[in-house]
Amino acid sequence: MVNMVDDEMVNQVSLSGKGVPGEGARGGGGEQRRGSGPPRPRAGYELPLLLFAGFRTLIDELHTELARQGHPDVRPAHGFALQAIGPEGSAASDIARRLGISKQAAGKTVDRLVALGYAERADDPADARRKLVRLTARGFDVLARSAAIFERLRAEWAAELGEERVSAMEDDLAAVVSPGAFRLDAAGWIGGAM
Repeated sequence: MVNMVDDEMVNQVSLSGKGVPGEGARGGGGEQRRGSGPPRPRAGYELPLLLFAGFRTLIDELHTELARQGHPDVRPAHGFALQAIGPEGSAASDIARRLGISKQAAGKTVDRLVALGYAERADDPADARRKLVRLTARGFDVLARSAAIFERLRAEWAAELGEERVSAMEDDLAAVVSPGAFRLDAAGWIGGAM
């Protein structure tokens, strides 16, 4: 995404913290840094923005590395779709339901994954009237590489913050997320369609 227009930053939200201009940049006080004293009260909107920024940082770094490793065309929404297809394959209607999108949107996503070589359509051995969408070797490869890259990224965060803090953050998030929050329809939920 282009973040500069006419030499001005766009698509940015300003929060106090690492690498982000905060109140200190506007003269309204100093920036709060890790370990520099008691934590300052934060505005409620900062939590979802920081969680999303952390997610975005991980996903952007994942896709940069996937491109370097031979998968330059895979996009974040494709990862959700590949997970929805699953190792055994799925019907397009099941993919749509898992992703929380229309059958037409799922069909377009599957078409793109097939064109990129990540998935294929095949006859369903249990029902000759149905087609299954299955992962190809390339689809399995991108998922395996993604898992390995996520492990490396987590290790980098642990090296920066400390393993105890990263583990505590994971435990704390697991304690407050809603039951069933680990769903594949995030891309459809965020964007309305894939």
